[in-house]
Amino acid sequence: MAWIREILPDQAEGEVRDLYDRVADPDGTVDHILRVHGLAPATLRDHFALYRTLMKRQSPLTRVQREMAAILVSAINECHY
Repeated sequence: MAWIREILPDQAEGEVRDLYDRVADPDGTVDHILRVHGLAPATLRDHFALYRTLMKRQSPLTRVQREMAAILVSAINECHY
């Protein structure tokens, strides 16, 4: 749970609603790590663009290796993401 005020998906309007629709999981869930940017849509857009670049674009690391690195960093930081 974030300490930063979040705009929940069912409360989002305008640009935030559009961005949430783009970043939502197939079941419609928007991760907390993205919802904390709802108050500043430009940062949400930039955060998601960075994520896509790091995790989905061509890289010397496979997608599985990148996911494993992310899991390891989260575990070290005691973060459940």
